Amino acid sequence: MSGQDLRKDEQPSMDHRRERIRVETERHRIEGFLTLARDGYRSRVSDVLNASERDFITLTDVTVAPLEGGPVELHQYLTLARRHIVFAVSASDEPAG
Repeated sequence: MSGQDLRKDEQPSMDHRRERIRVETERHRIEGFLTLARDGYRSRVSDVLNASERDFITLTDVTVAPLEGGPVELHQYLTLARRHIVFAVSASDEPAG
């Protein structure tokens, strides 16, 4: 696929990268992509989660699963209040077994 075949919002960015993360709130397990700076300031998940000037984080290509069971929802976009996050991990960090 050439660069011309990509939609404008799908073009790769030289300044950003996407990292898949898993977040839990008191009621939901949420997994999606967080956009981070490629290098330096705000290039780590913890930089974004600890940014006191931000009340919300935005994820894309998201799955939302209730912890108590129920249907899983799929969303292209989700904005989550940081104060509701109980924990967050890289979705690629699978327990060794």
